[in-house]
Amino acid sequence: MKIDGKPYRTIWPGSDGASVEIIDQTRLPHEFVTLRLRTVDDAARAITTMQVRGAPLIGATAAYGMWFALRADASDDSLTRAYEKLLATRPTAINLRWALDRMRARVRPLPAKERAAAAYAESAAICEDDVATCHAIGKHGLKLFQAIASKKGDVQVLTHCNAGWLATVDWGTALAPIYMAHDAGLKVHVWVDETRPRNQGASLTAWELGRHGVPHTVIADNVGGHLMQHGRVDLCIVGTDRTTVCGDVCNKIGTYLKALAAHDNRVPFYVALPHSTIDWTVRDGVAEIPIEERSGRELTHMTGRDEDGNIVTIQVTSPGSPAANFAFDVTPARLVTGLITERGVCQASEEGLLSVYPERRGKAA
Repeated sequence: MKIDGKPYRTIWPGSDGASVEIIDQTRLPHEFVTLRLRTVDDAARAITTMQVRGAPLIGATAAYGMWFALRADASDDSLTRAYEKLLATRPTAINLRWALDRMRARVRPLPAKERAAAAYAESAAICEDDVATCHAIGKHGLKLFQAIASKKGDVQVLTHCNAGWLATVDWGTALAPIYMAHDAGLKVHVWVDETRPRNQGASLTAWELGRHGVPHTVIADNVGGHLMQHGRVDLCIVGTDRTTVCGDVCNKIGTYLKALAAHDNRVPFYVALPHSTIDWTVRDGVAEIPIEERSGRELTHMTGRDEDGNIVTIQVTSPGSPAANFAFDVTPARLVTGLITERGVCQASEEGLLSVYPERRGKAA
């Protein structure tokens, strides 16, 4: 995708051959800053502090983290330490474990002298796989937008959190169909949930949509139901950090409430996801998916630009009040109209997933 006409990905090899560069997403939307990662500790810190975020991008960053570790020390002990360090950074997004498992399986059989080069190549392959996957998700999702536009002329879509190209290596998941619809000349307008407490909608989704020229409006998280009641949303589309065998989806906190409102108002609710986000070992999302609890400070404080142009952080809650910051919730499959995968749109069910991933038949939990 492009920023002011210049193409970017969210992670790319450094010119020195020993690093990768990322966009520091904690500085958006007020500052565009890139950072260079050189060590496994750098990669772990970038994931933990959410300088990189979004399930696919977390996985890609962790893969390069493994490369950093093996370049410094290609022993089995180093491989194990790096795997465990990176796996501990975020508990909910399954892409992290998927990428680390893929990296470990690729390099562990190799002699130490070959591991670093293989890890670098595999990290690059994971990134290319994500780009191709998200592009395919966009093409399949575009058909949904075209069907709506053919009936009413325009498409009003509601999103939650950020599942655009900033959450992946490129294109995005939920936003990929939106970009393709816009580029195809469809009249698309996006209602962008602010997505408290970290405001990924207001700060990231709105930023990237704006840079690409897609019409959008930022709304408070609780406005979505009202818009649906008044017929101002044609479909909802969100991403997911982990999807179960049975089609339950775990996504940014507040997704479940949007799905309930959509169901009550008969608004289609779609979830866009790559193959790497499916956890074939989990059946019951509510009971089995670990929900990350982050610092209460993300809820009690907000960062923005004041009237003088200074970037400041302020407290918005009553001093001394405790805060509980649950980062994700689970939307049951019964509330999901369909899953948009790189292989097509399917029902949010075990049979639906197996219809597009038949090679998993007999292997799921």
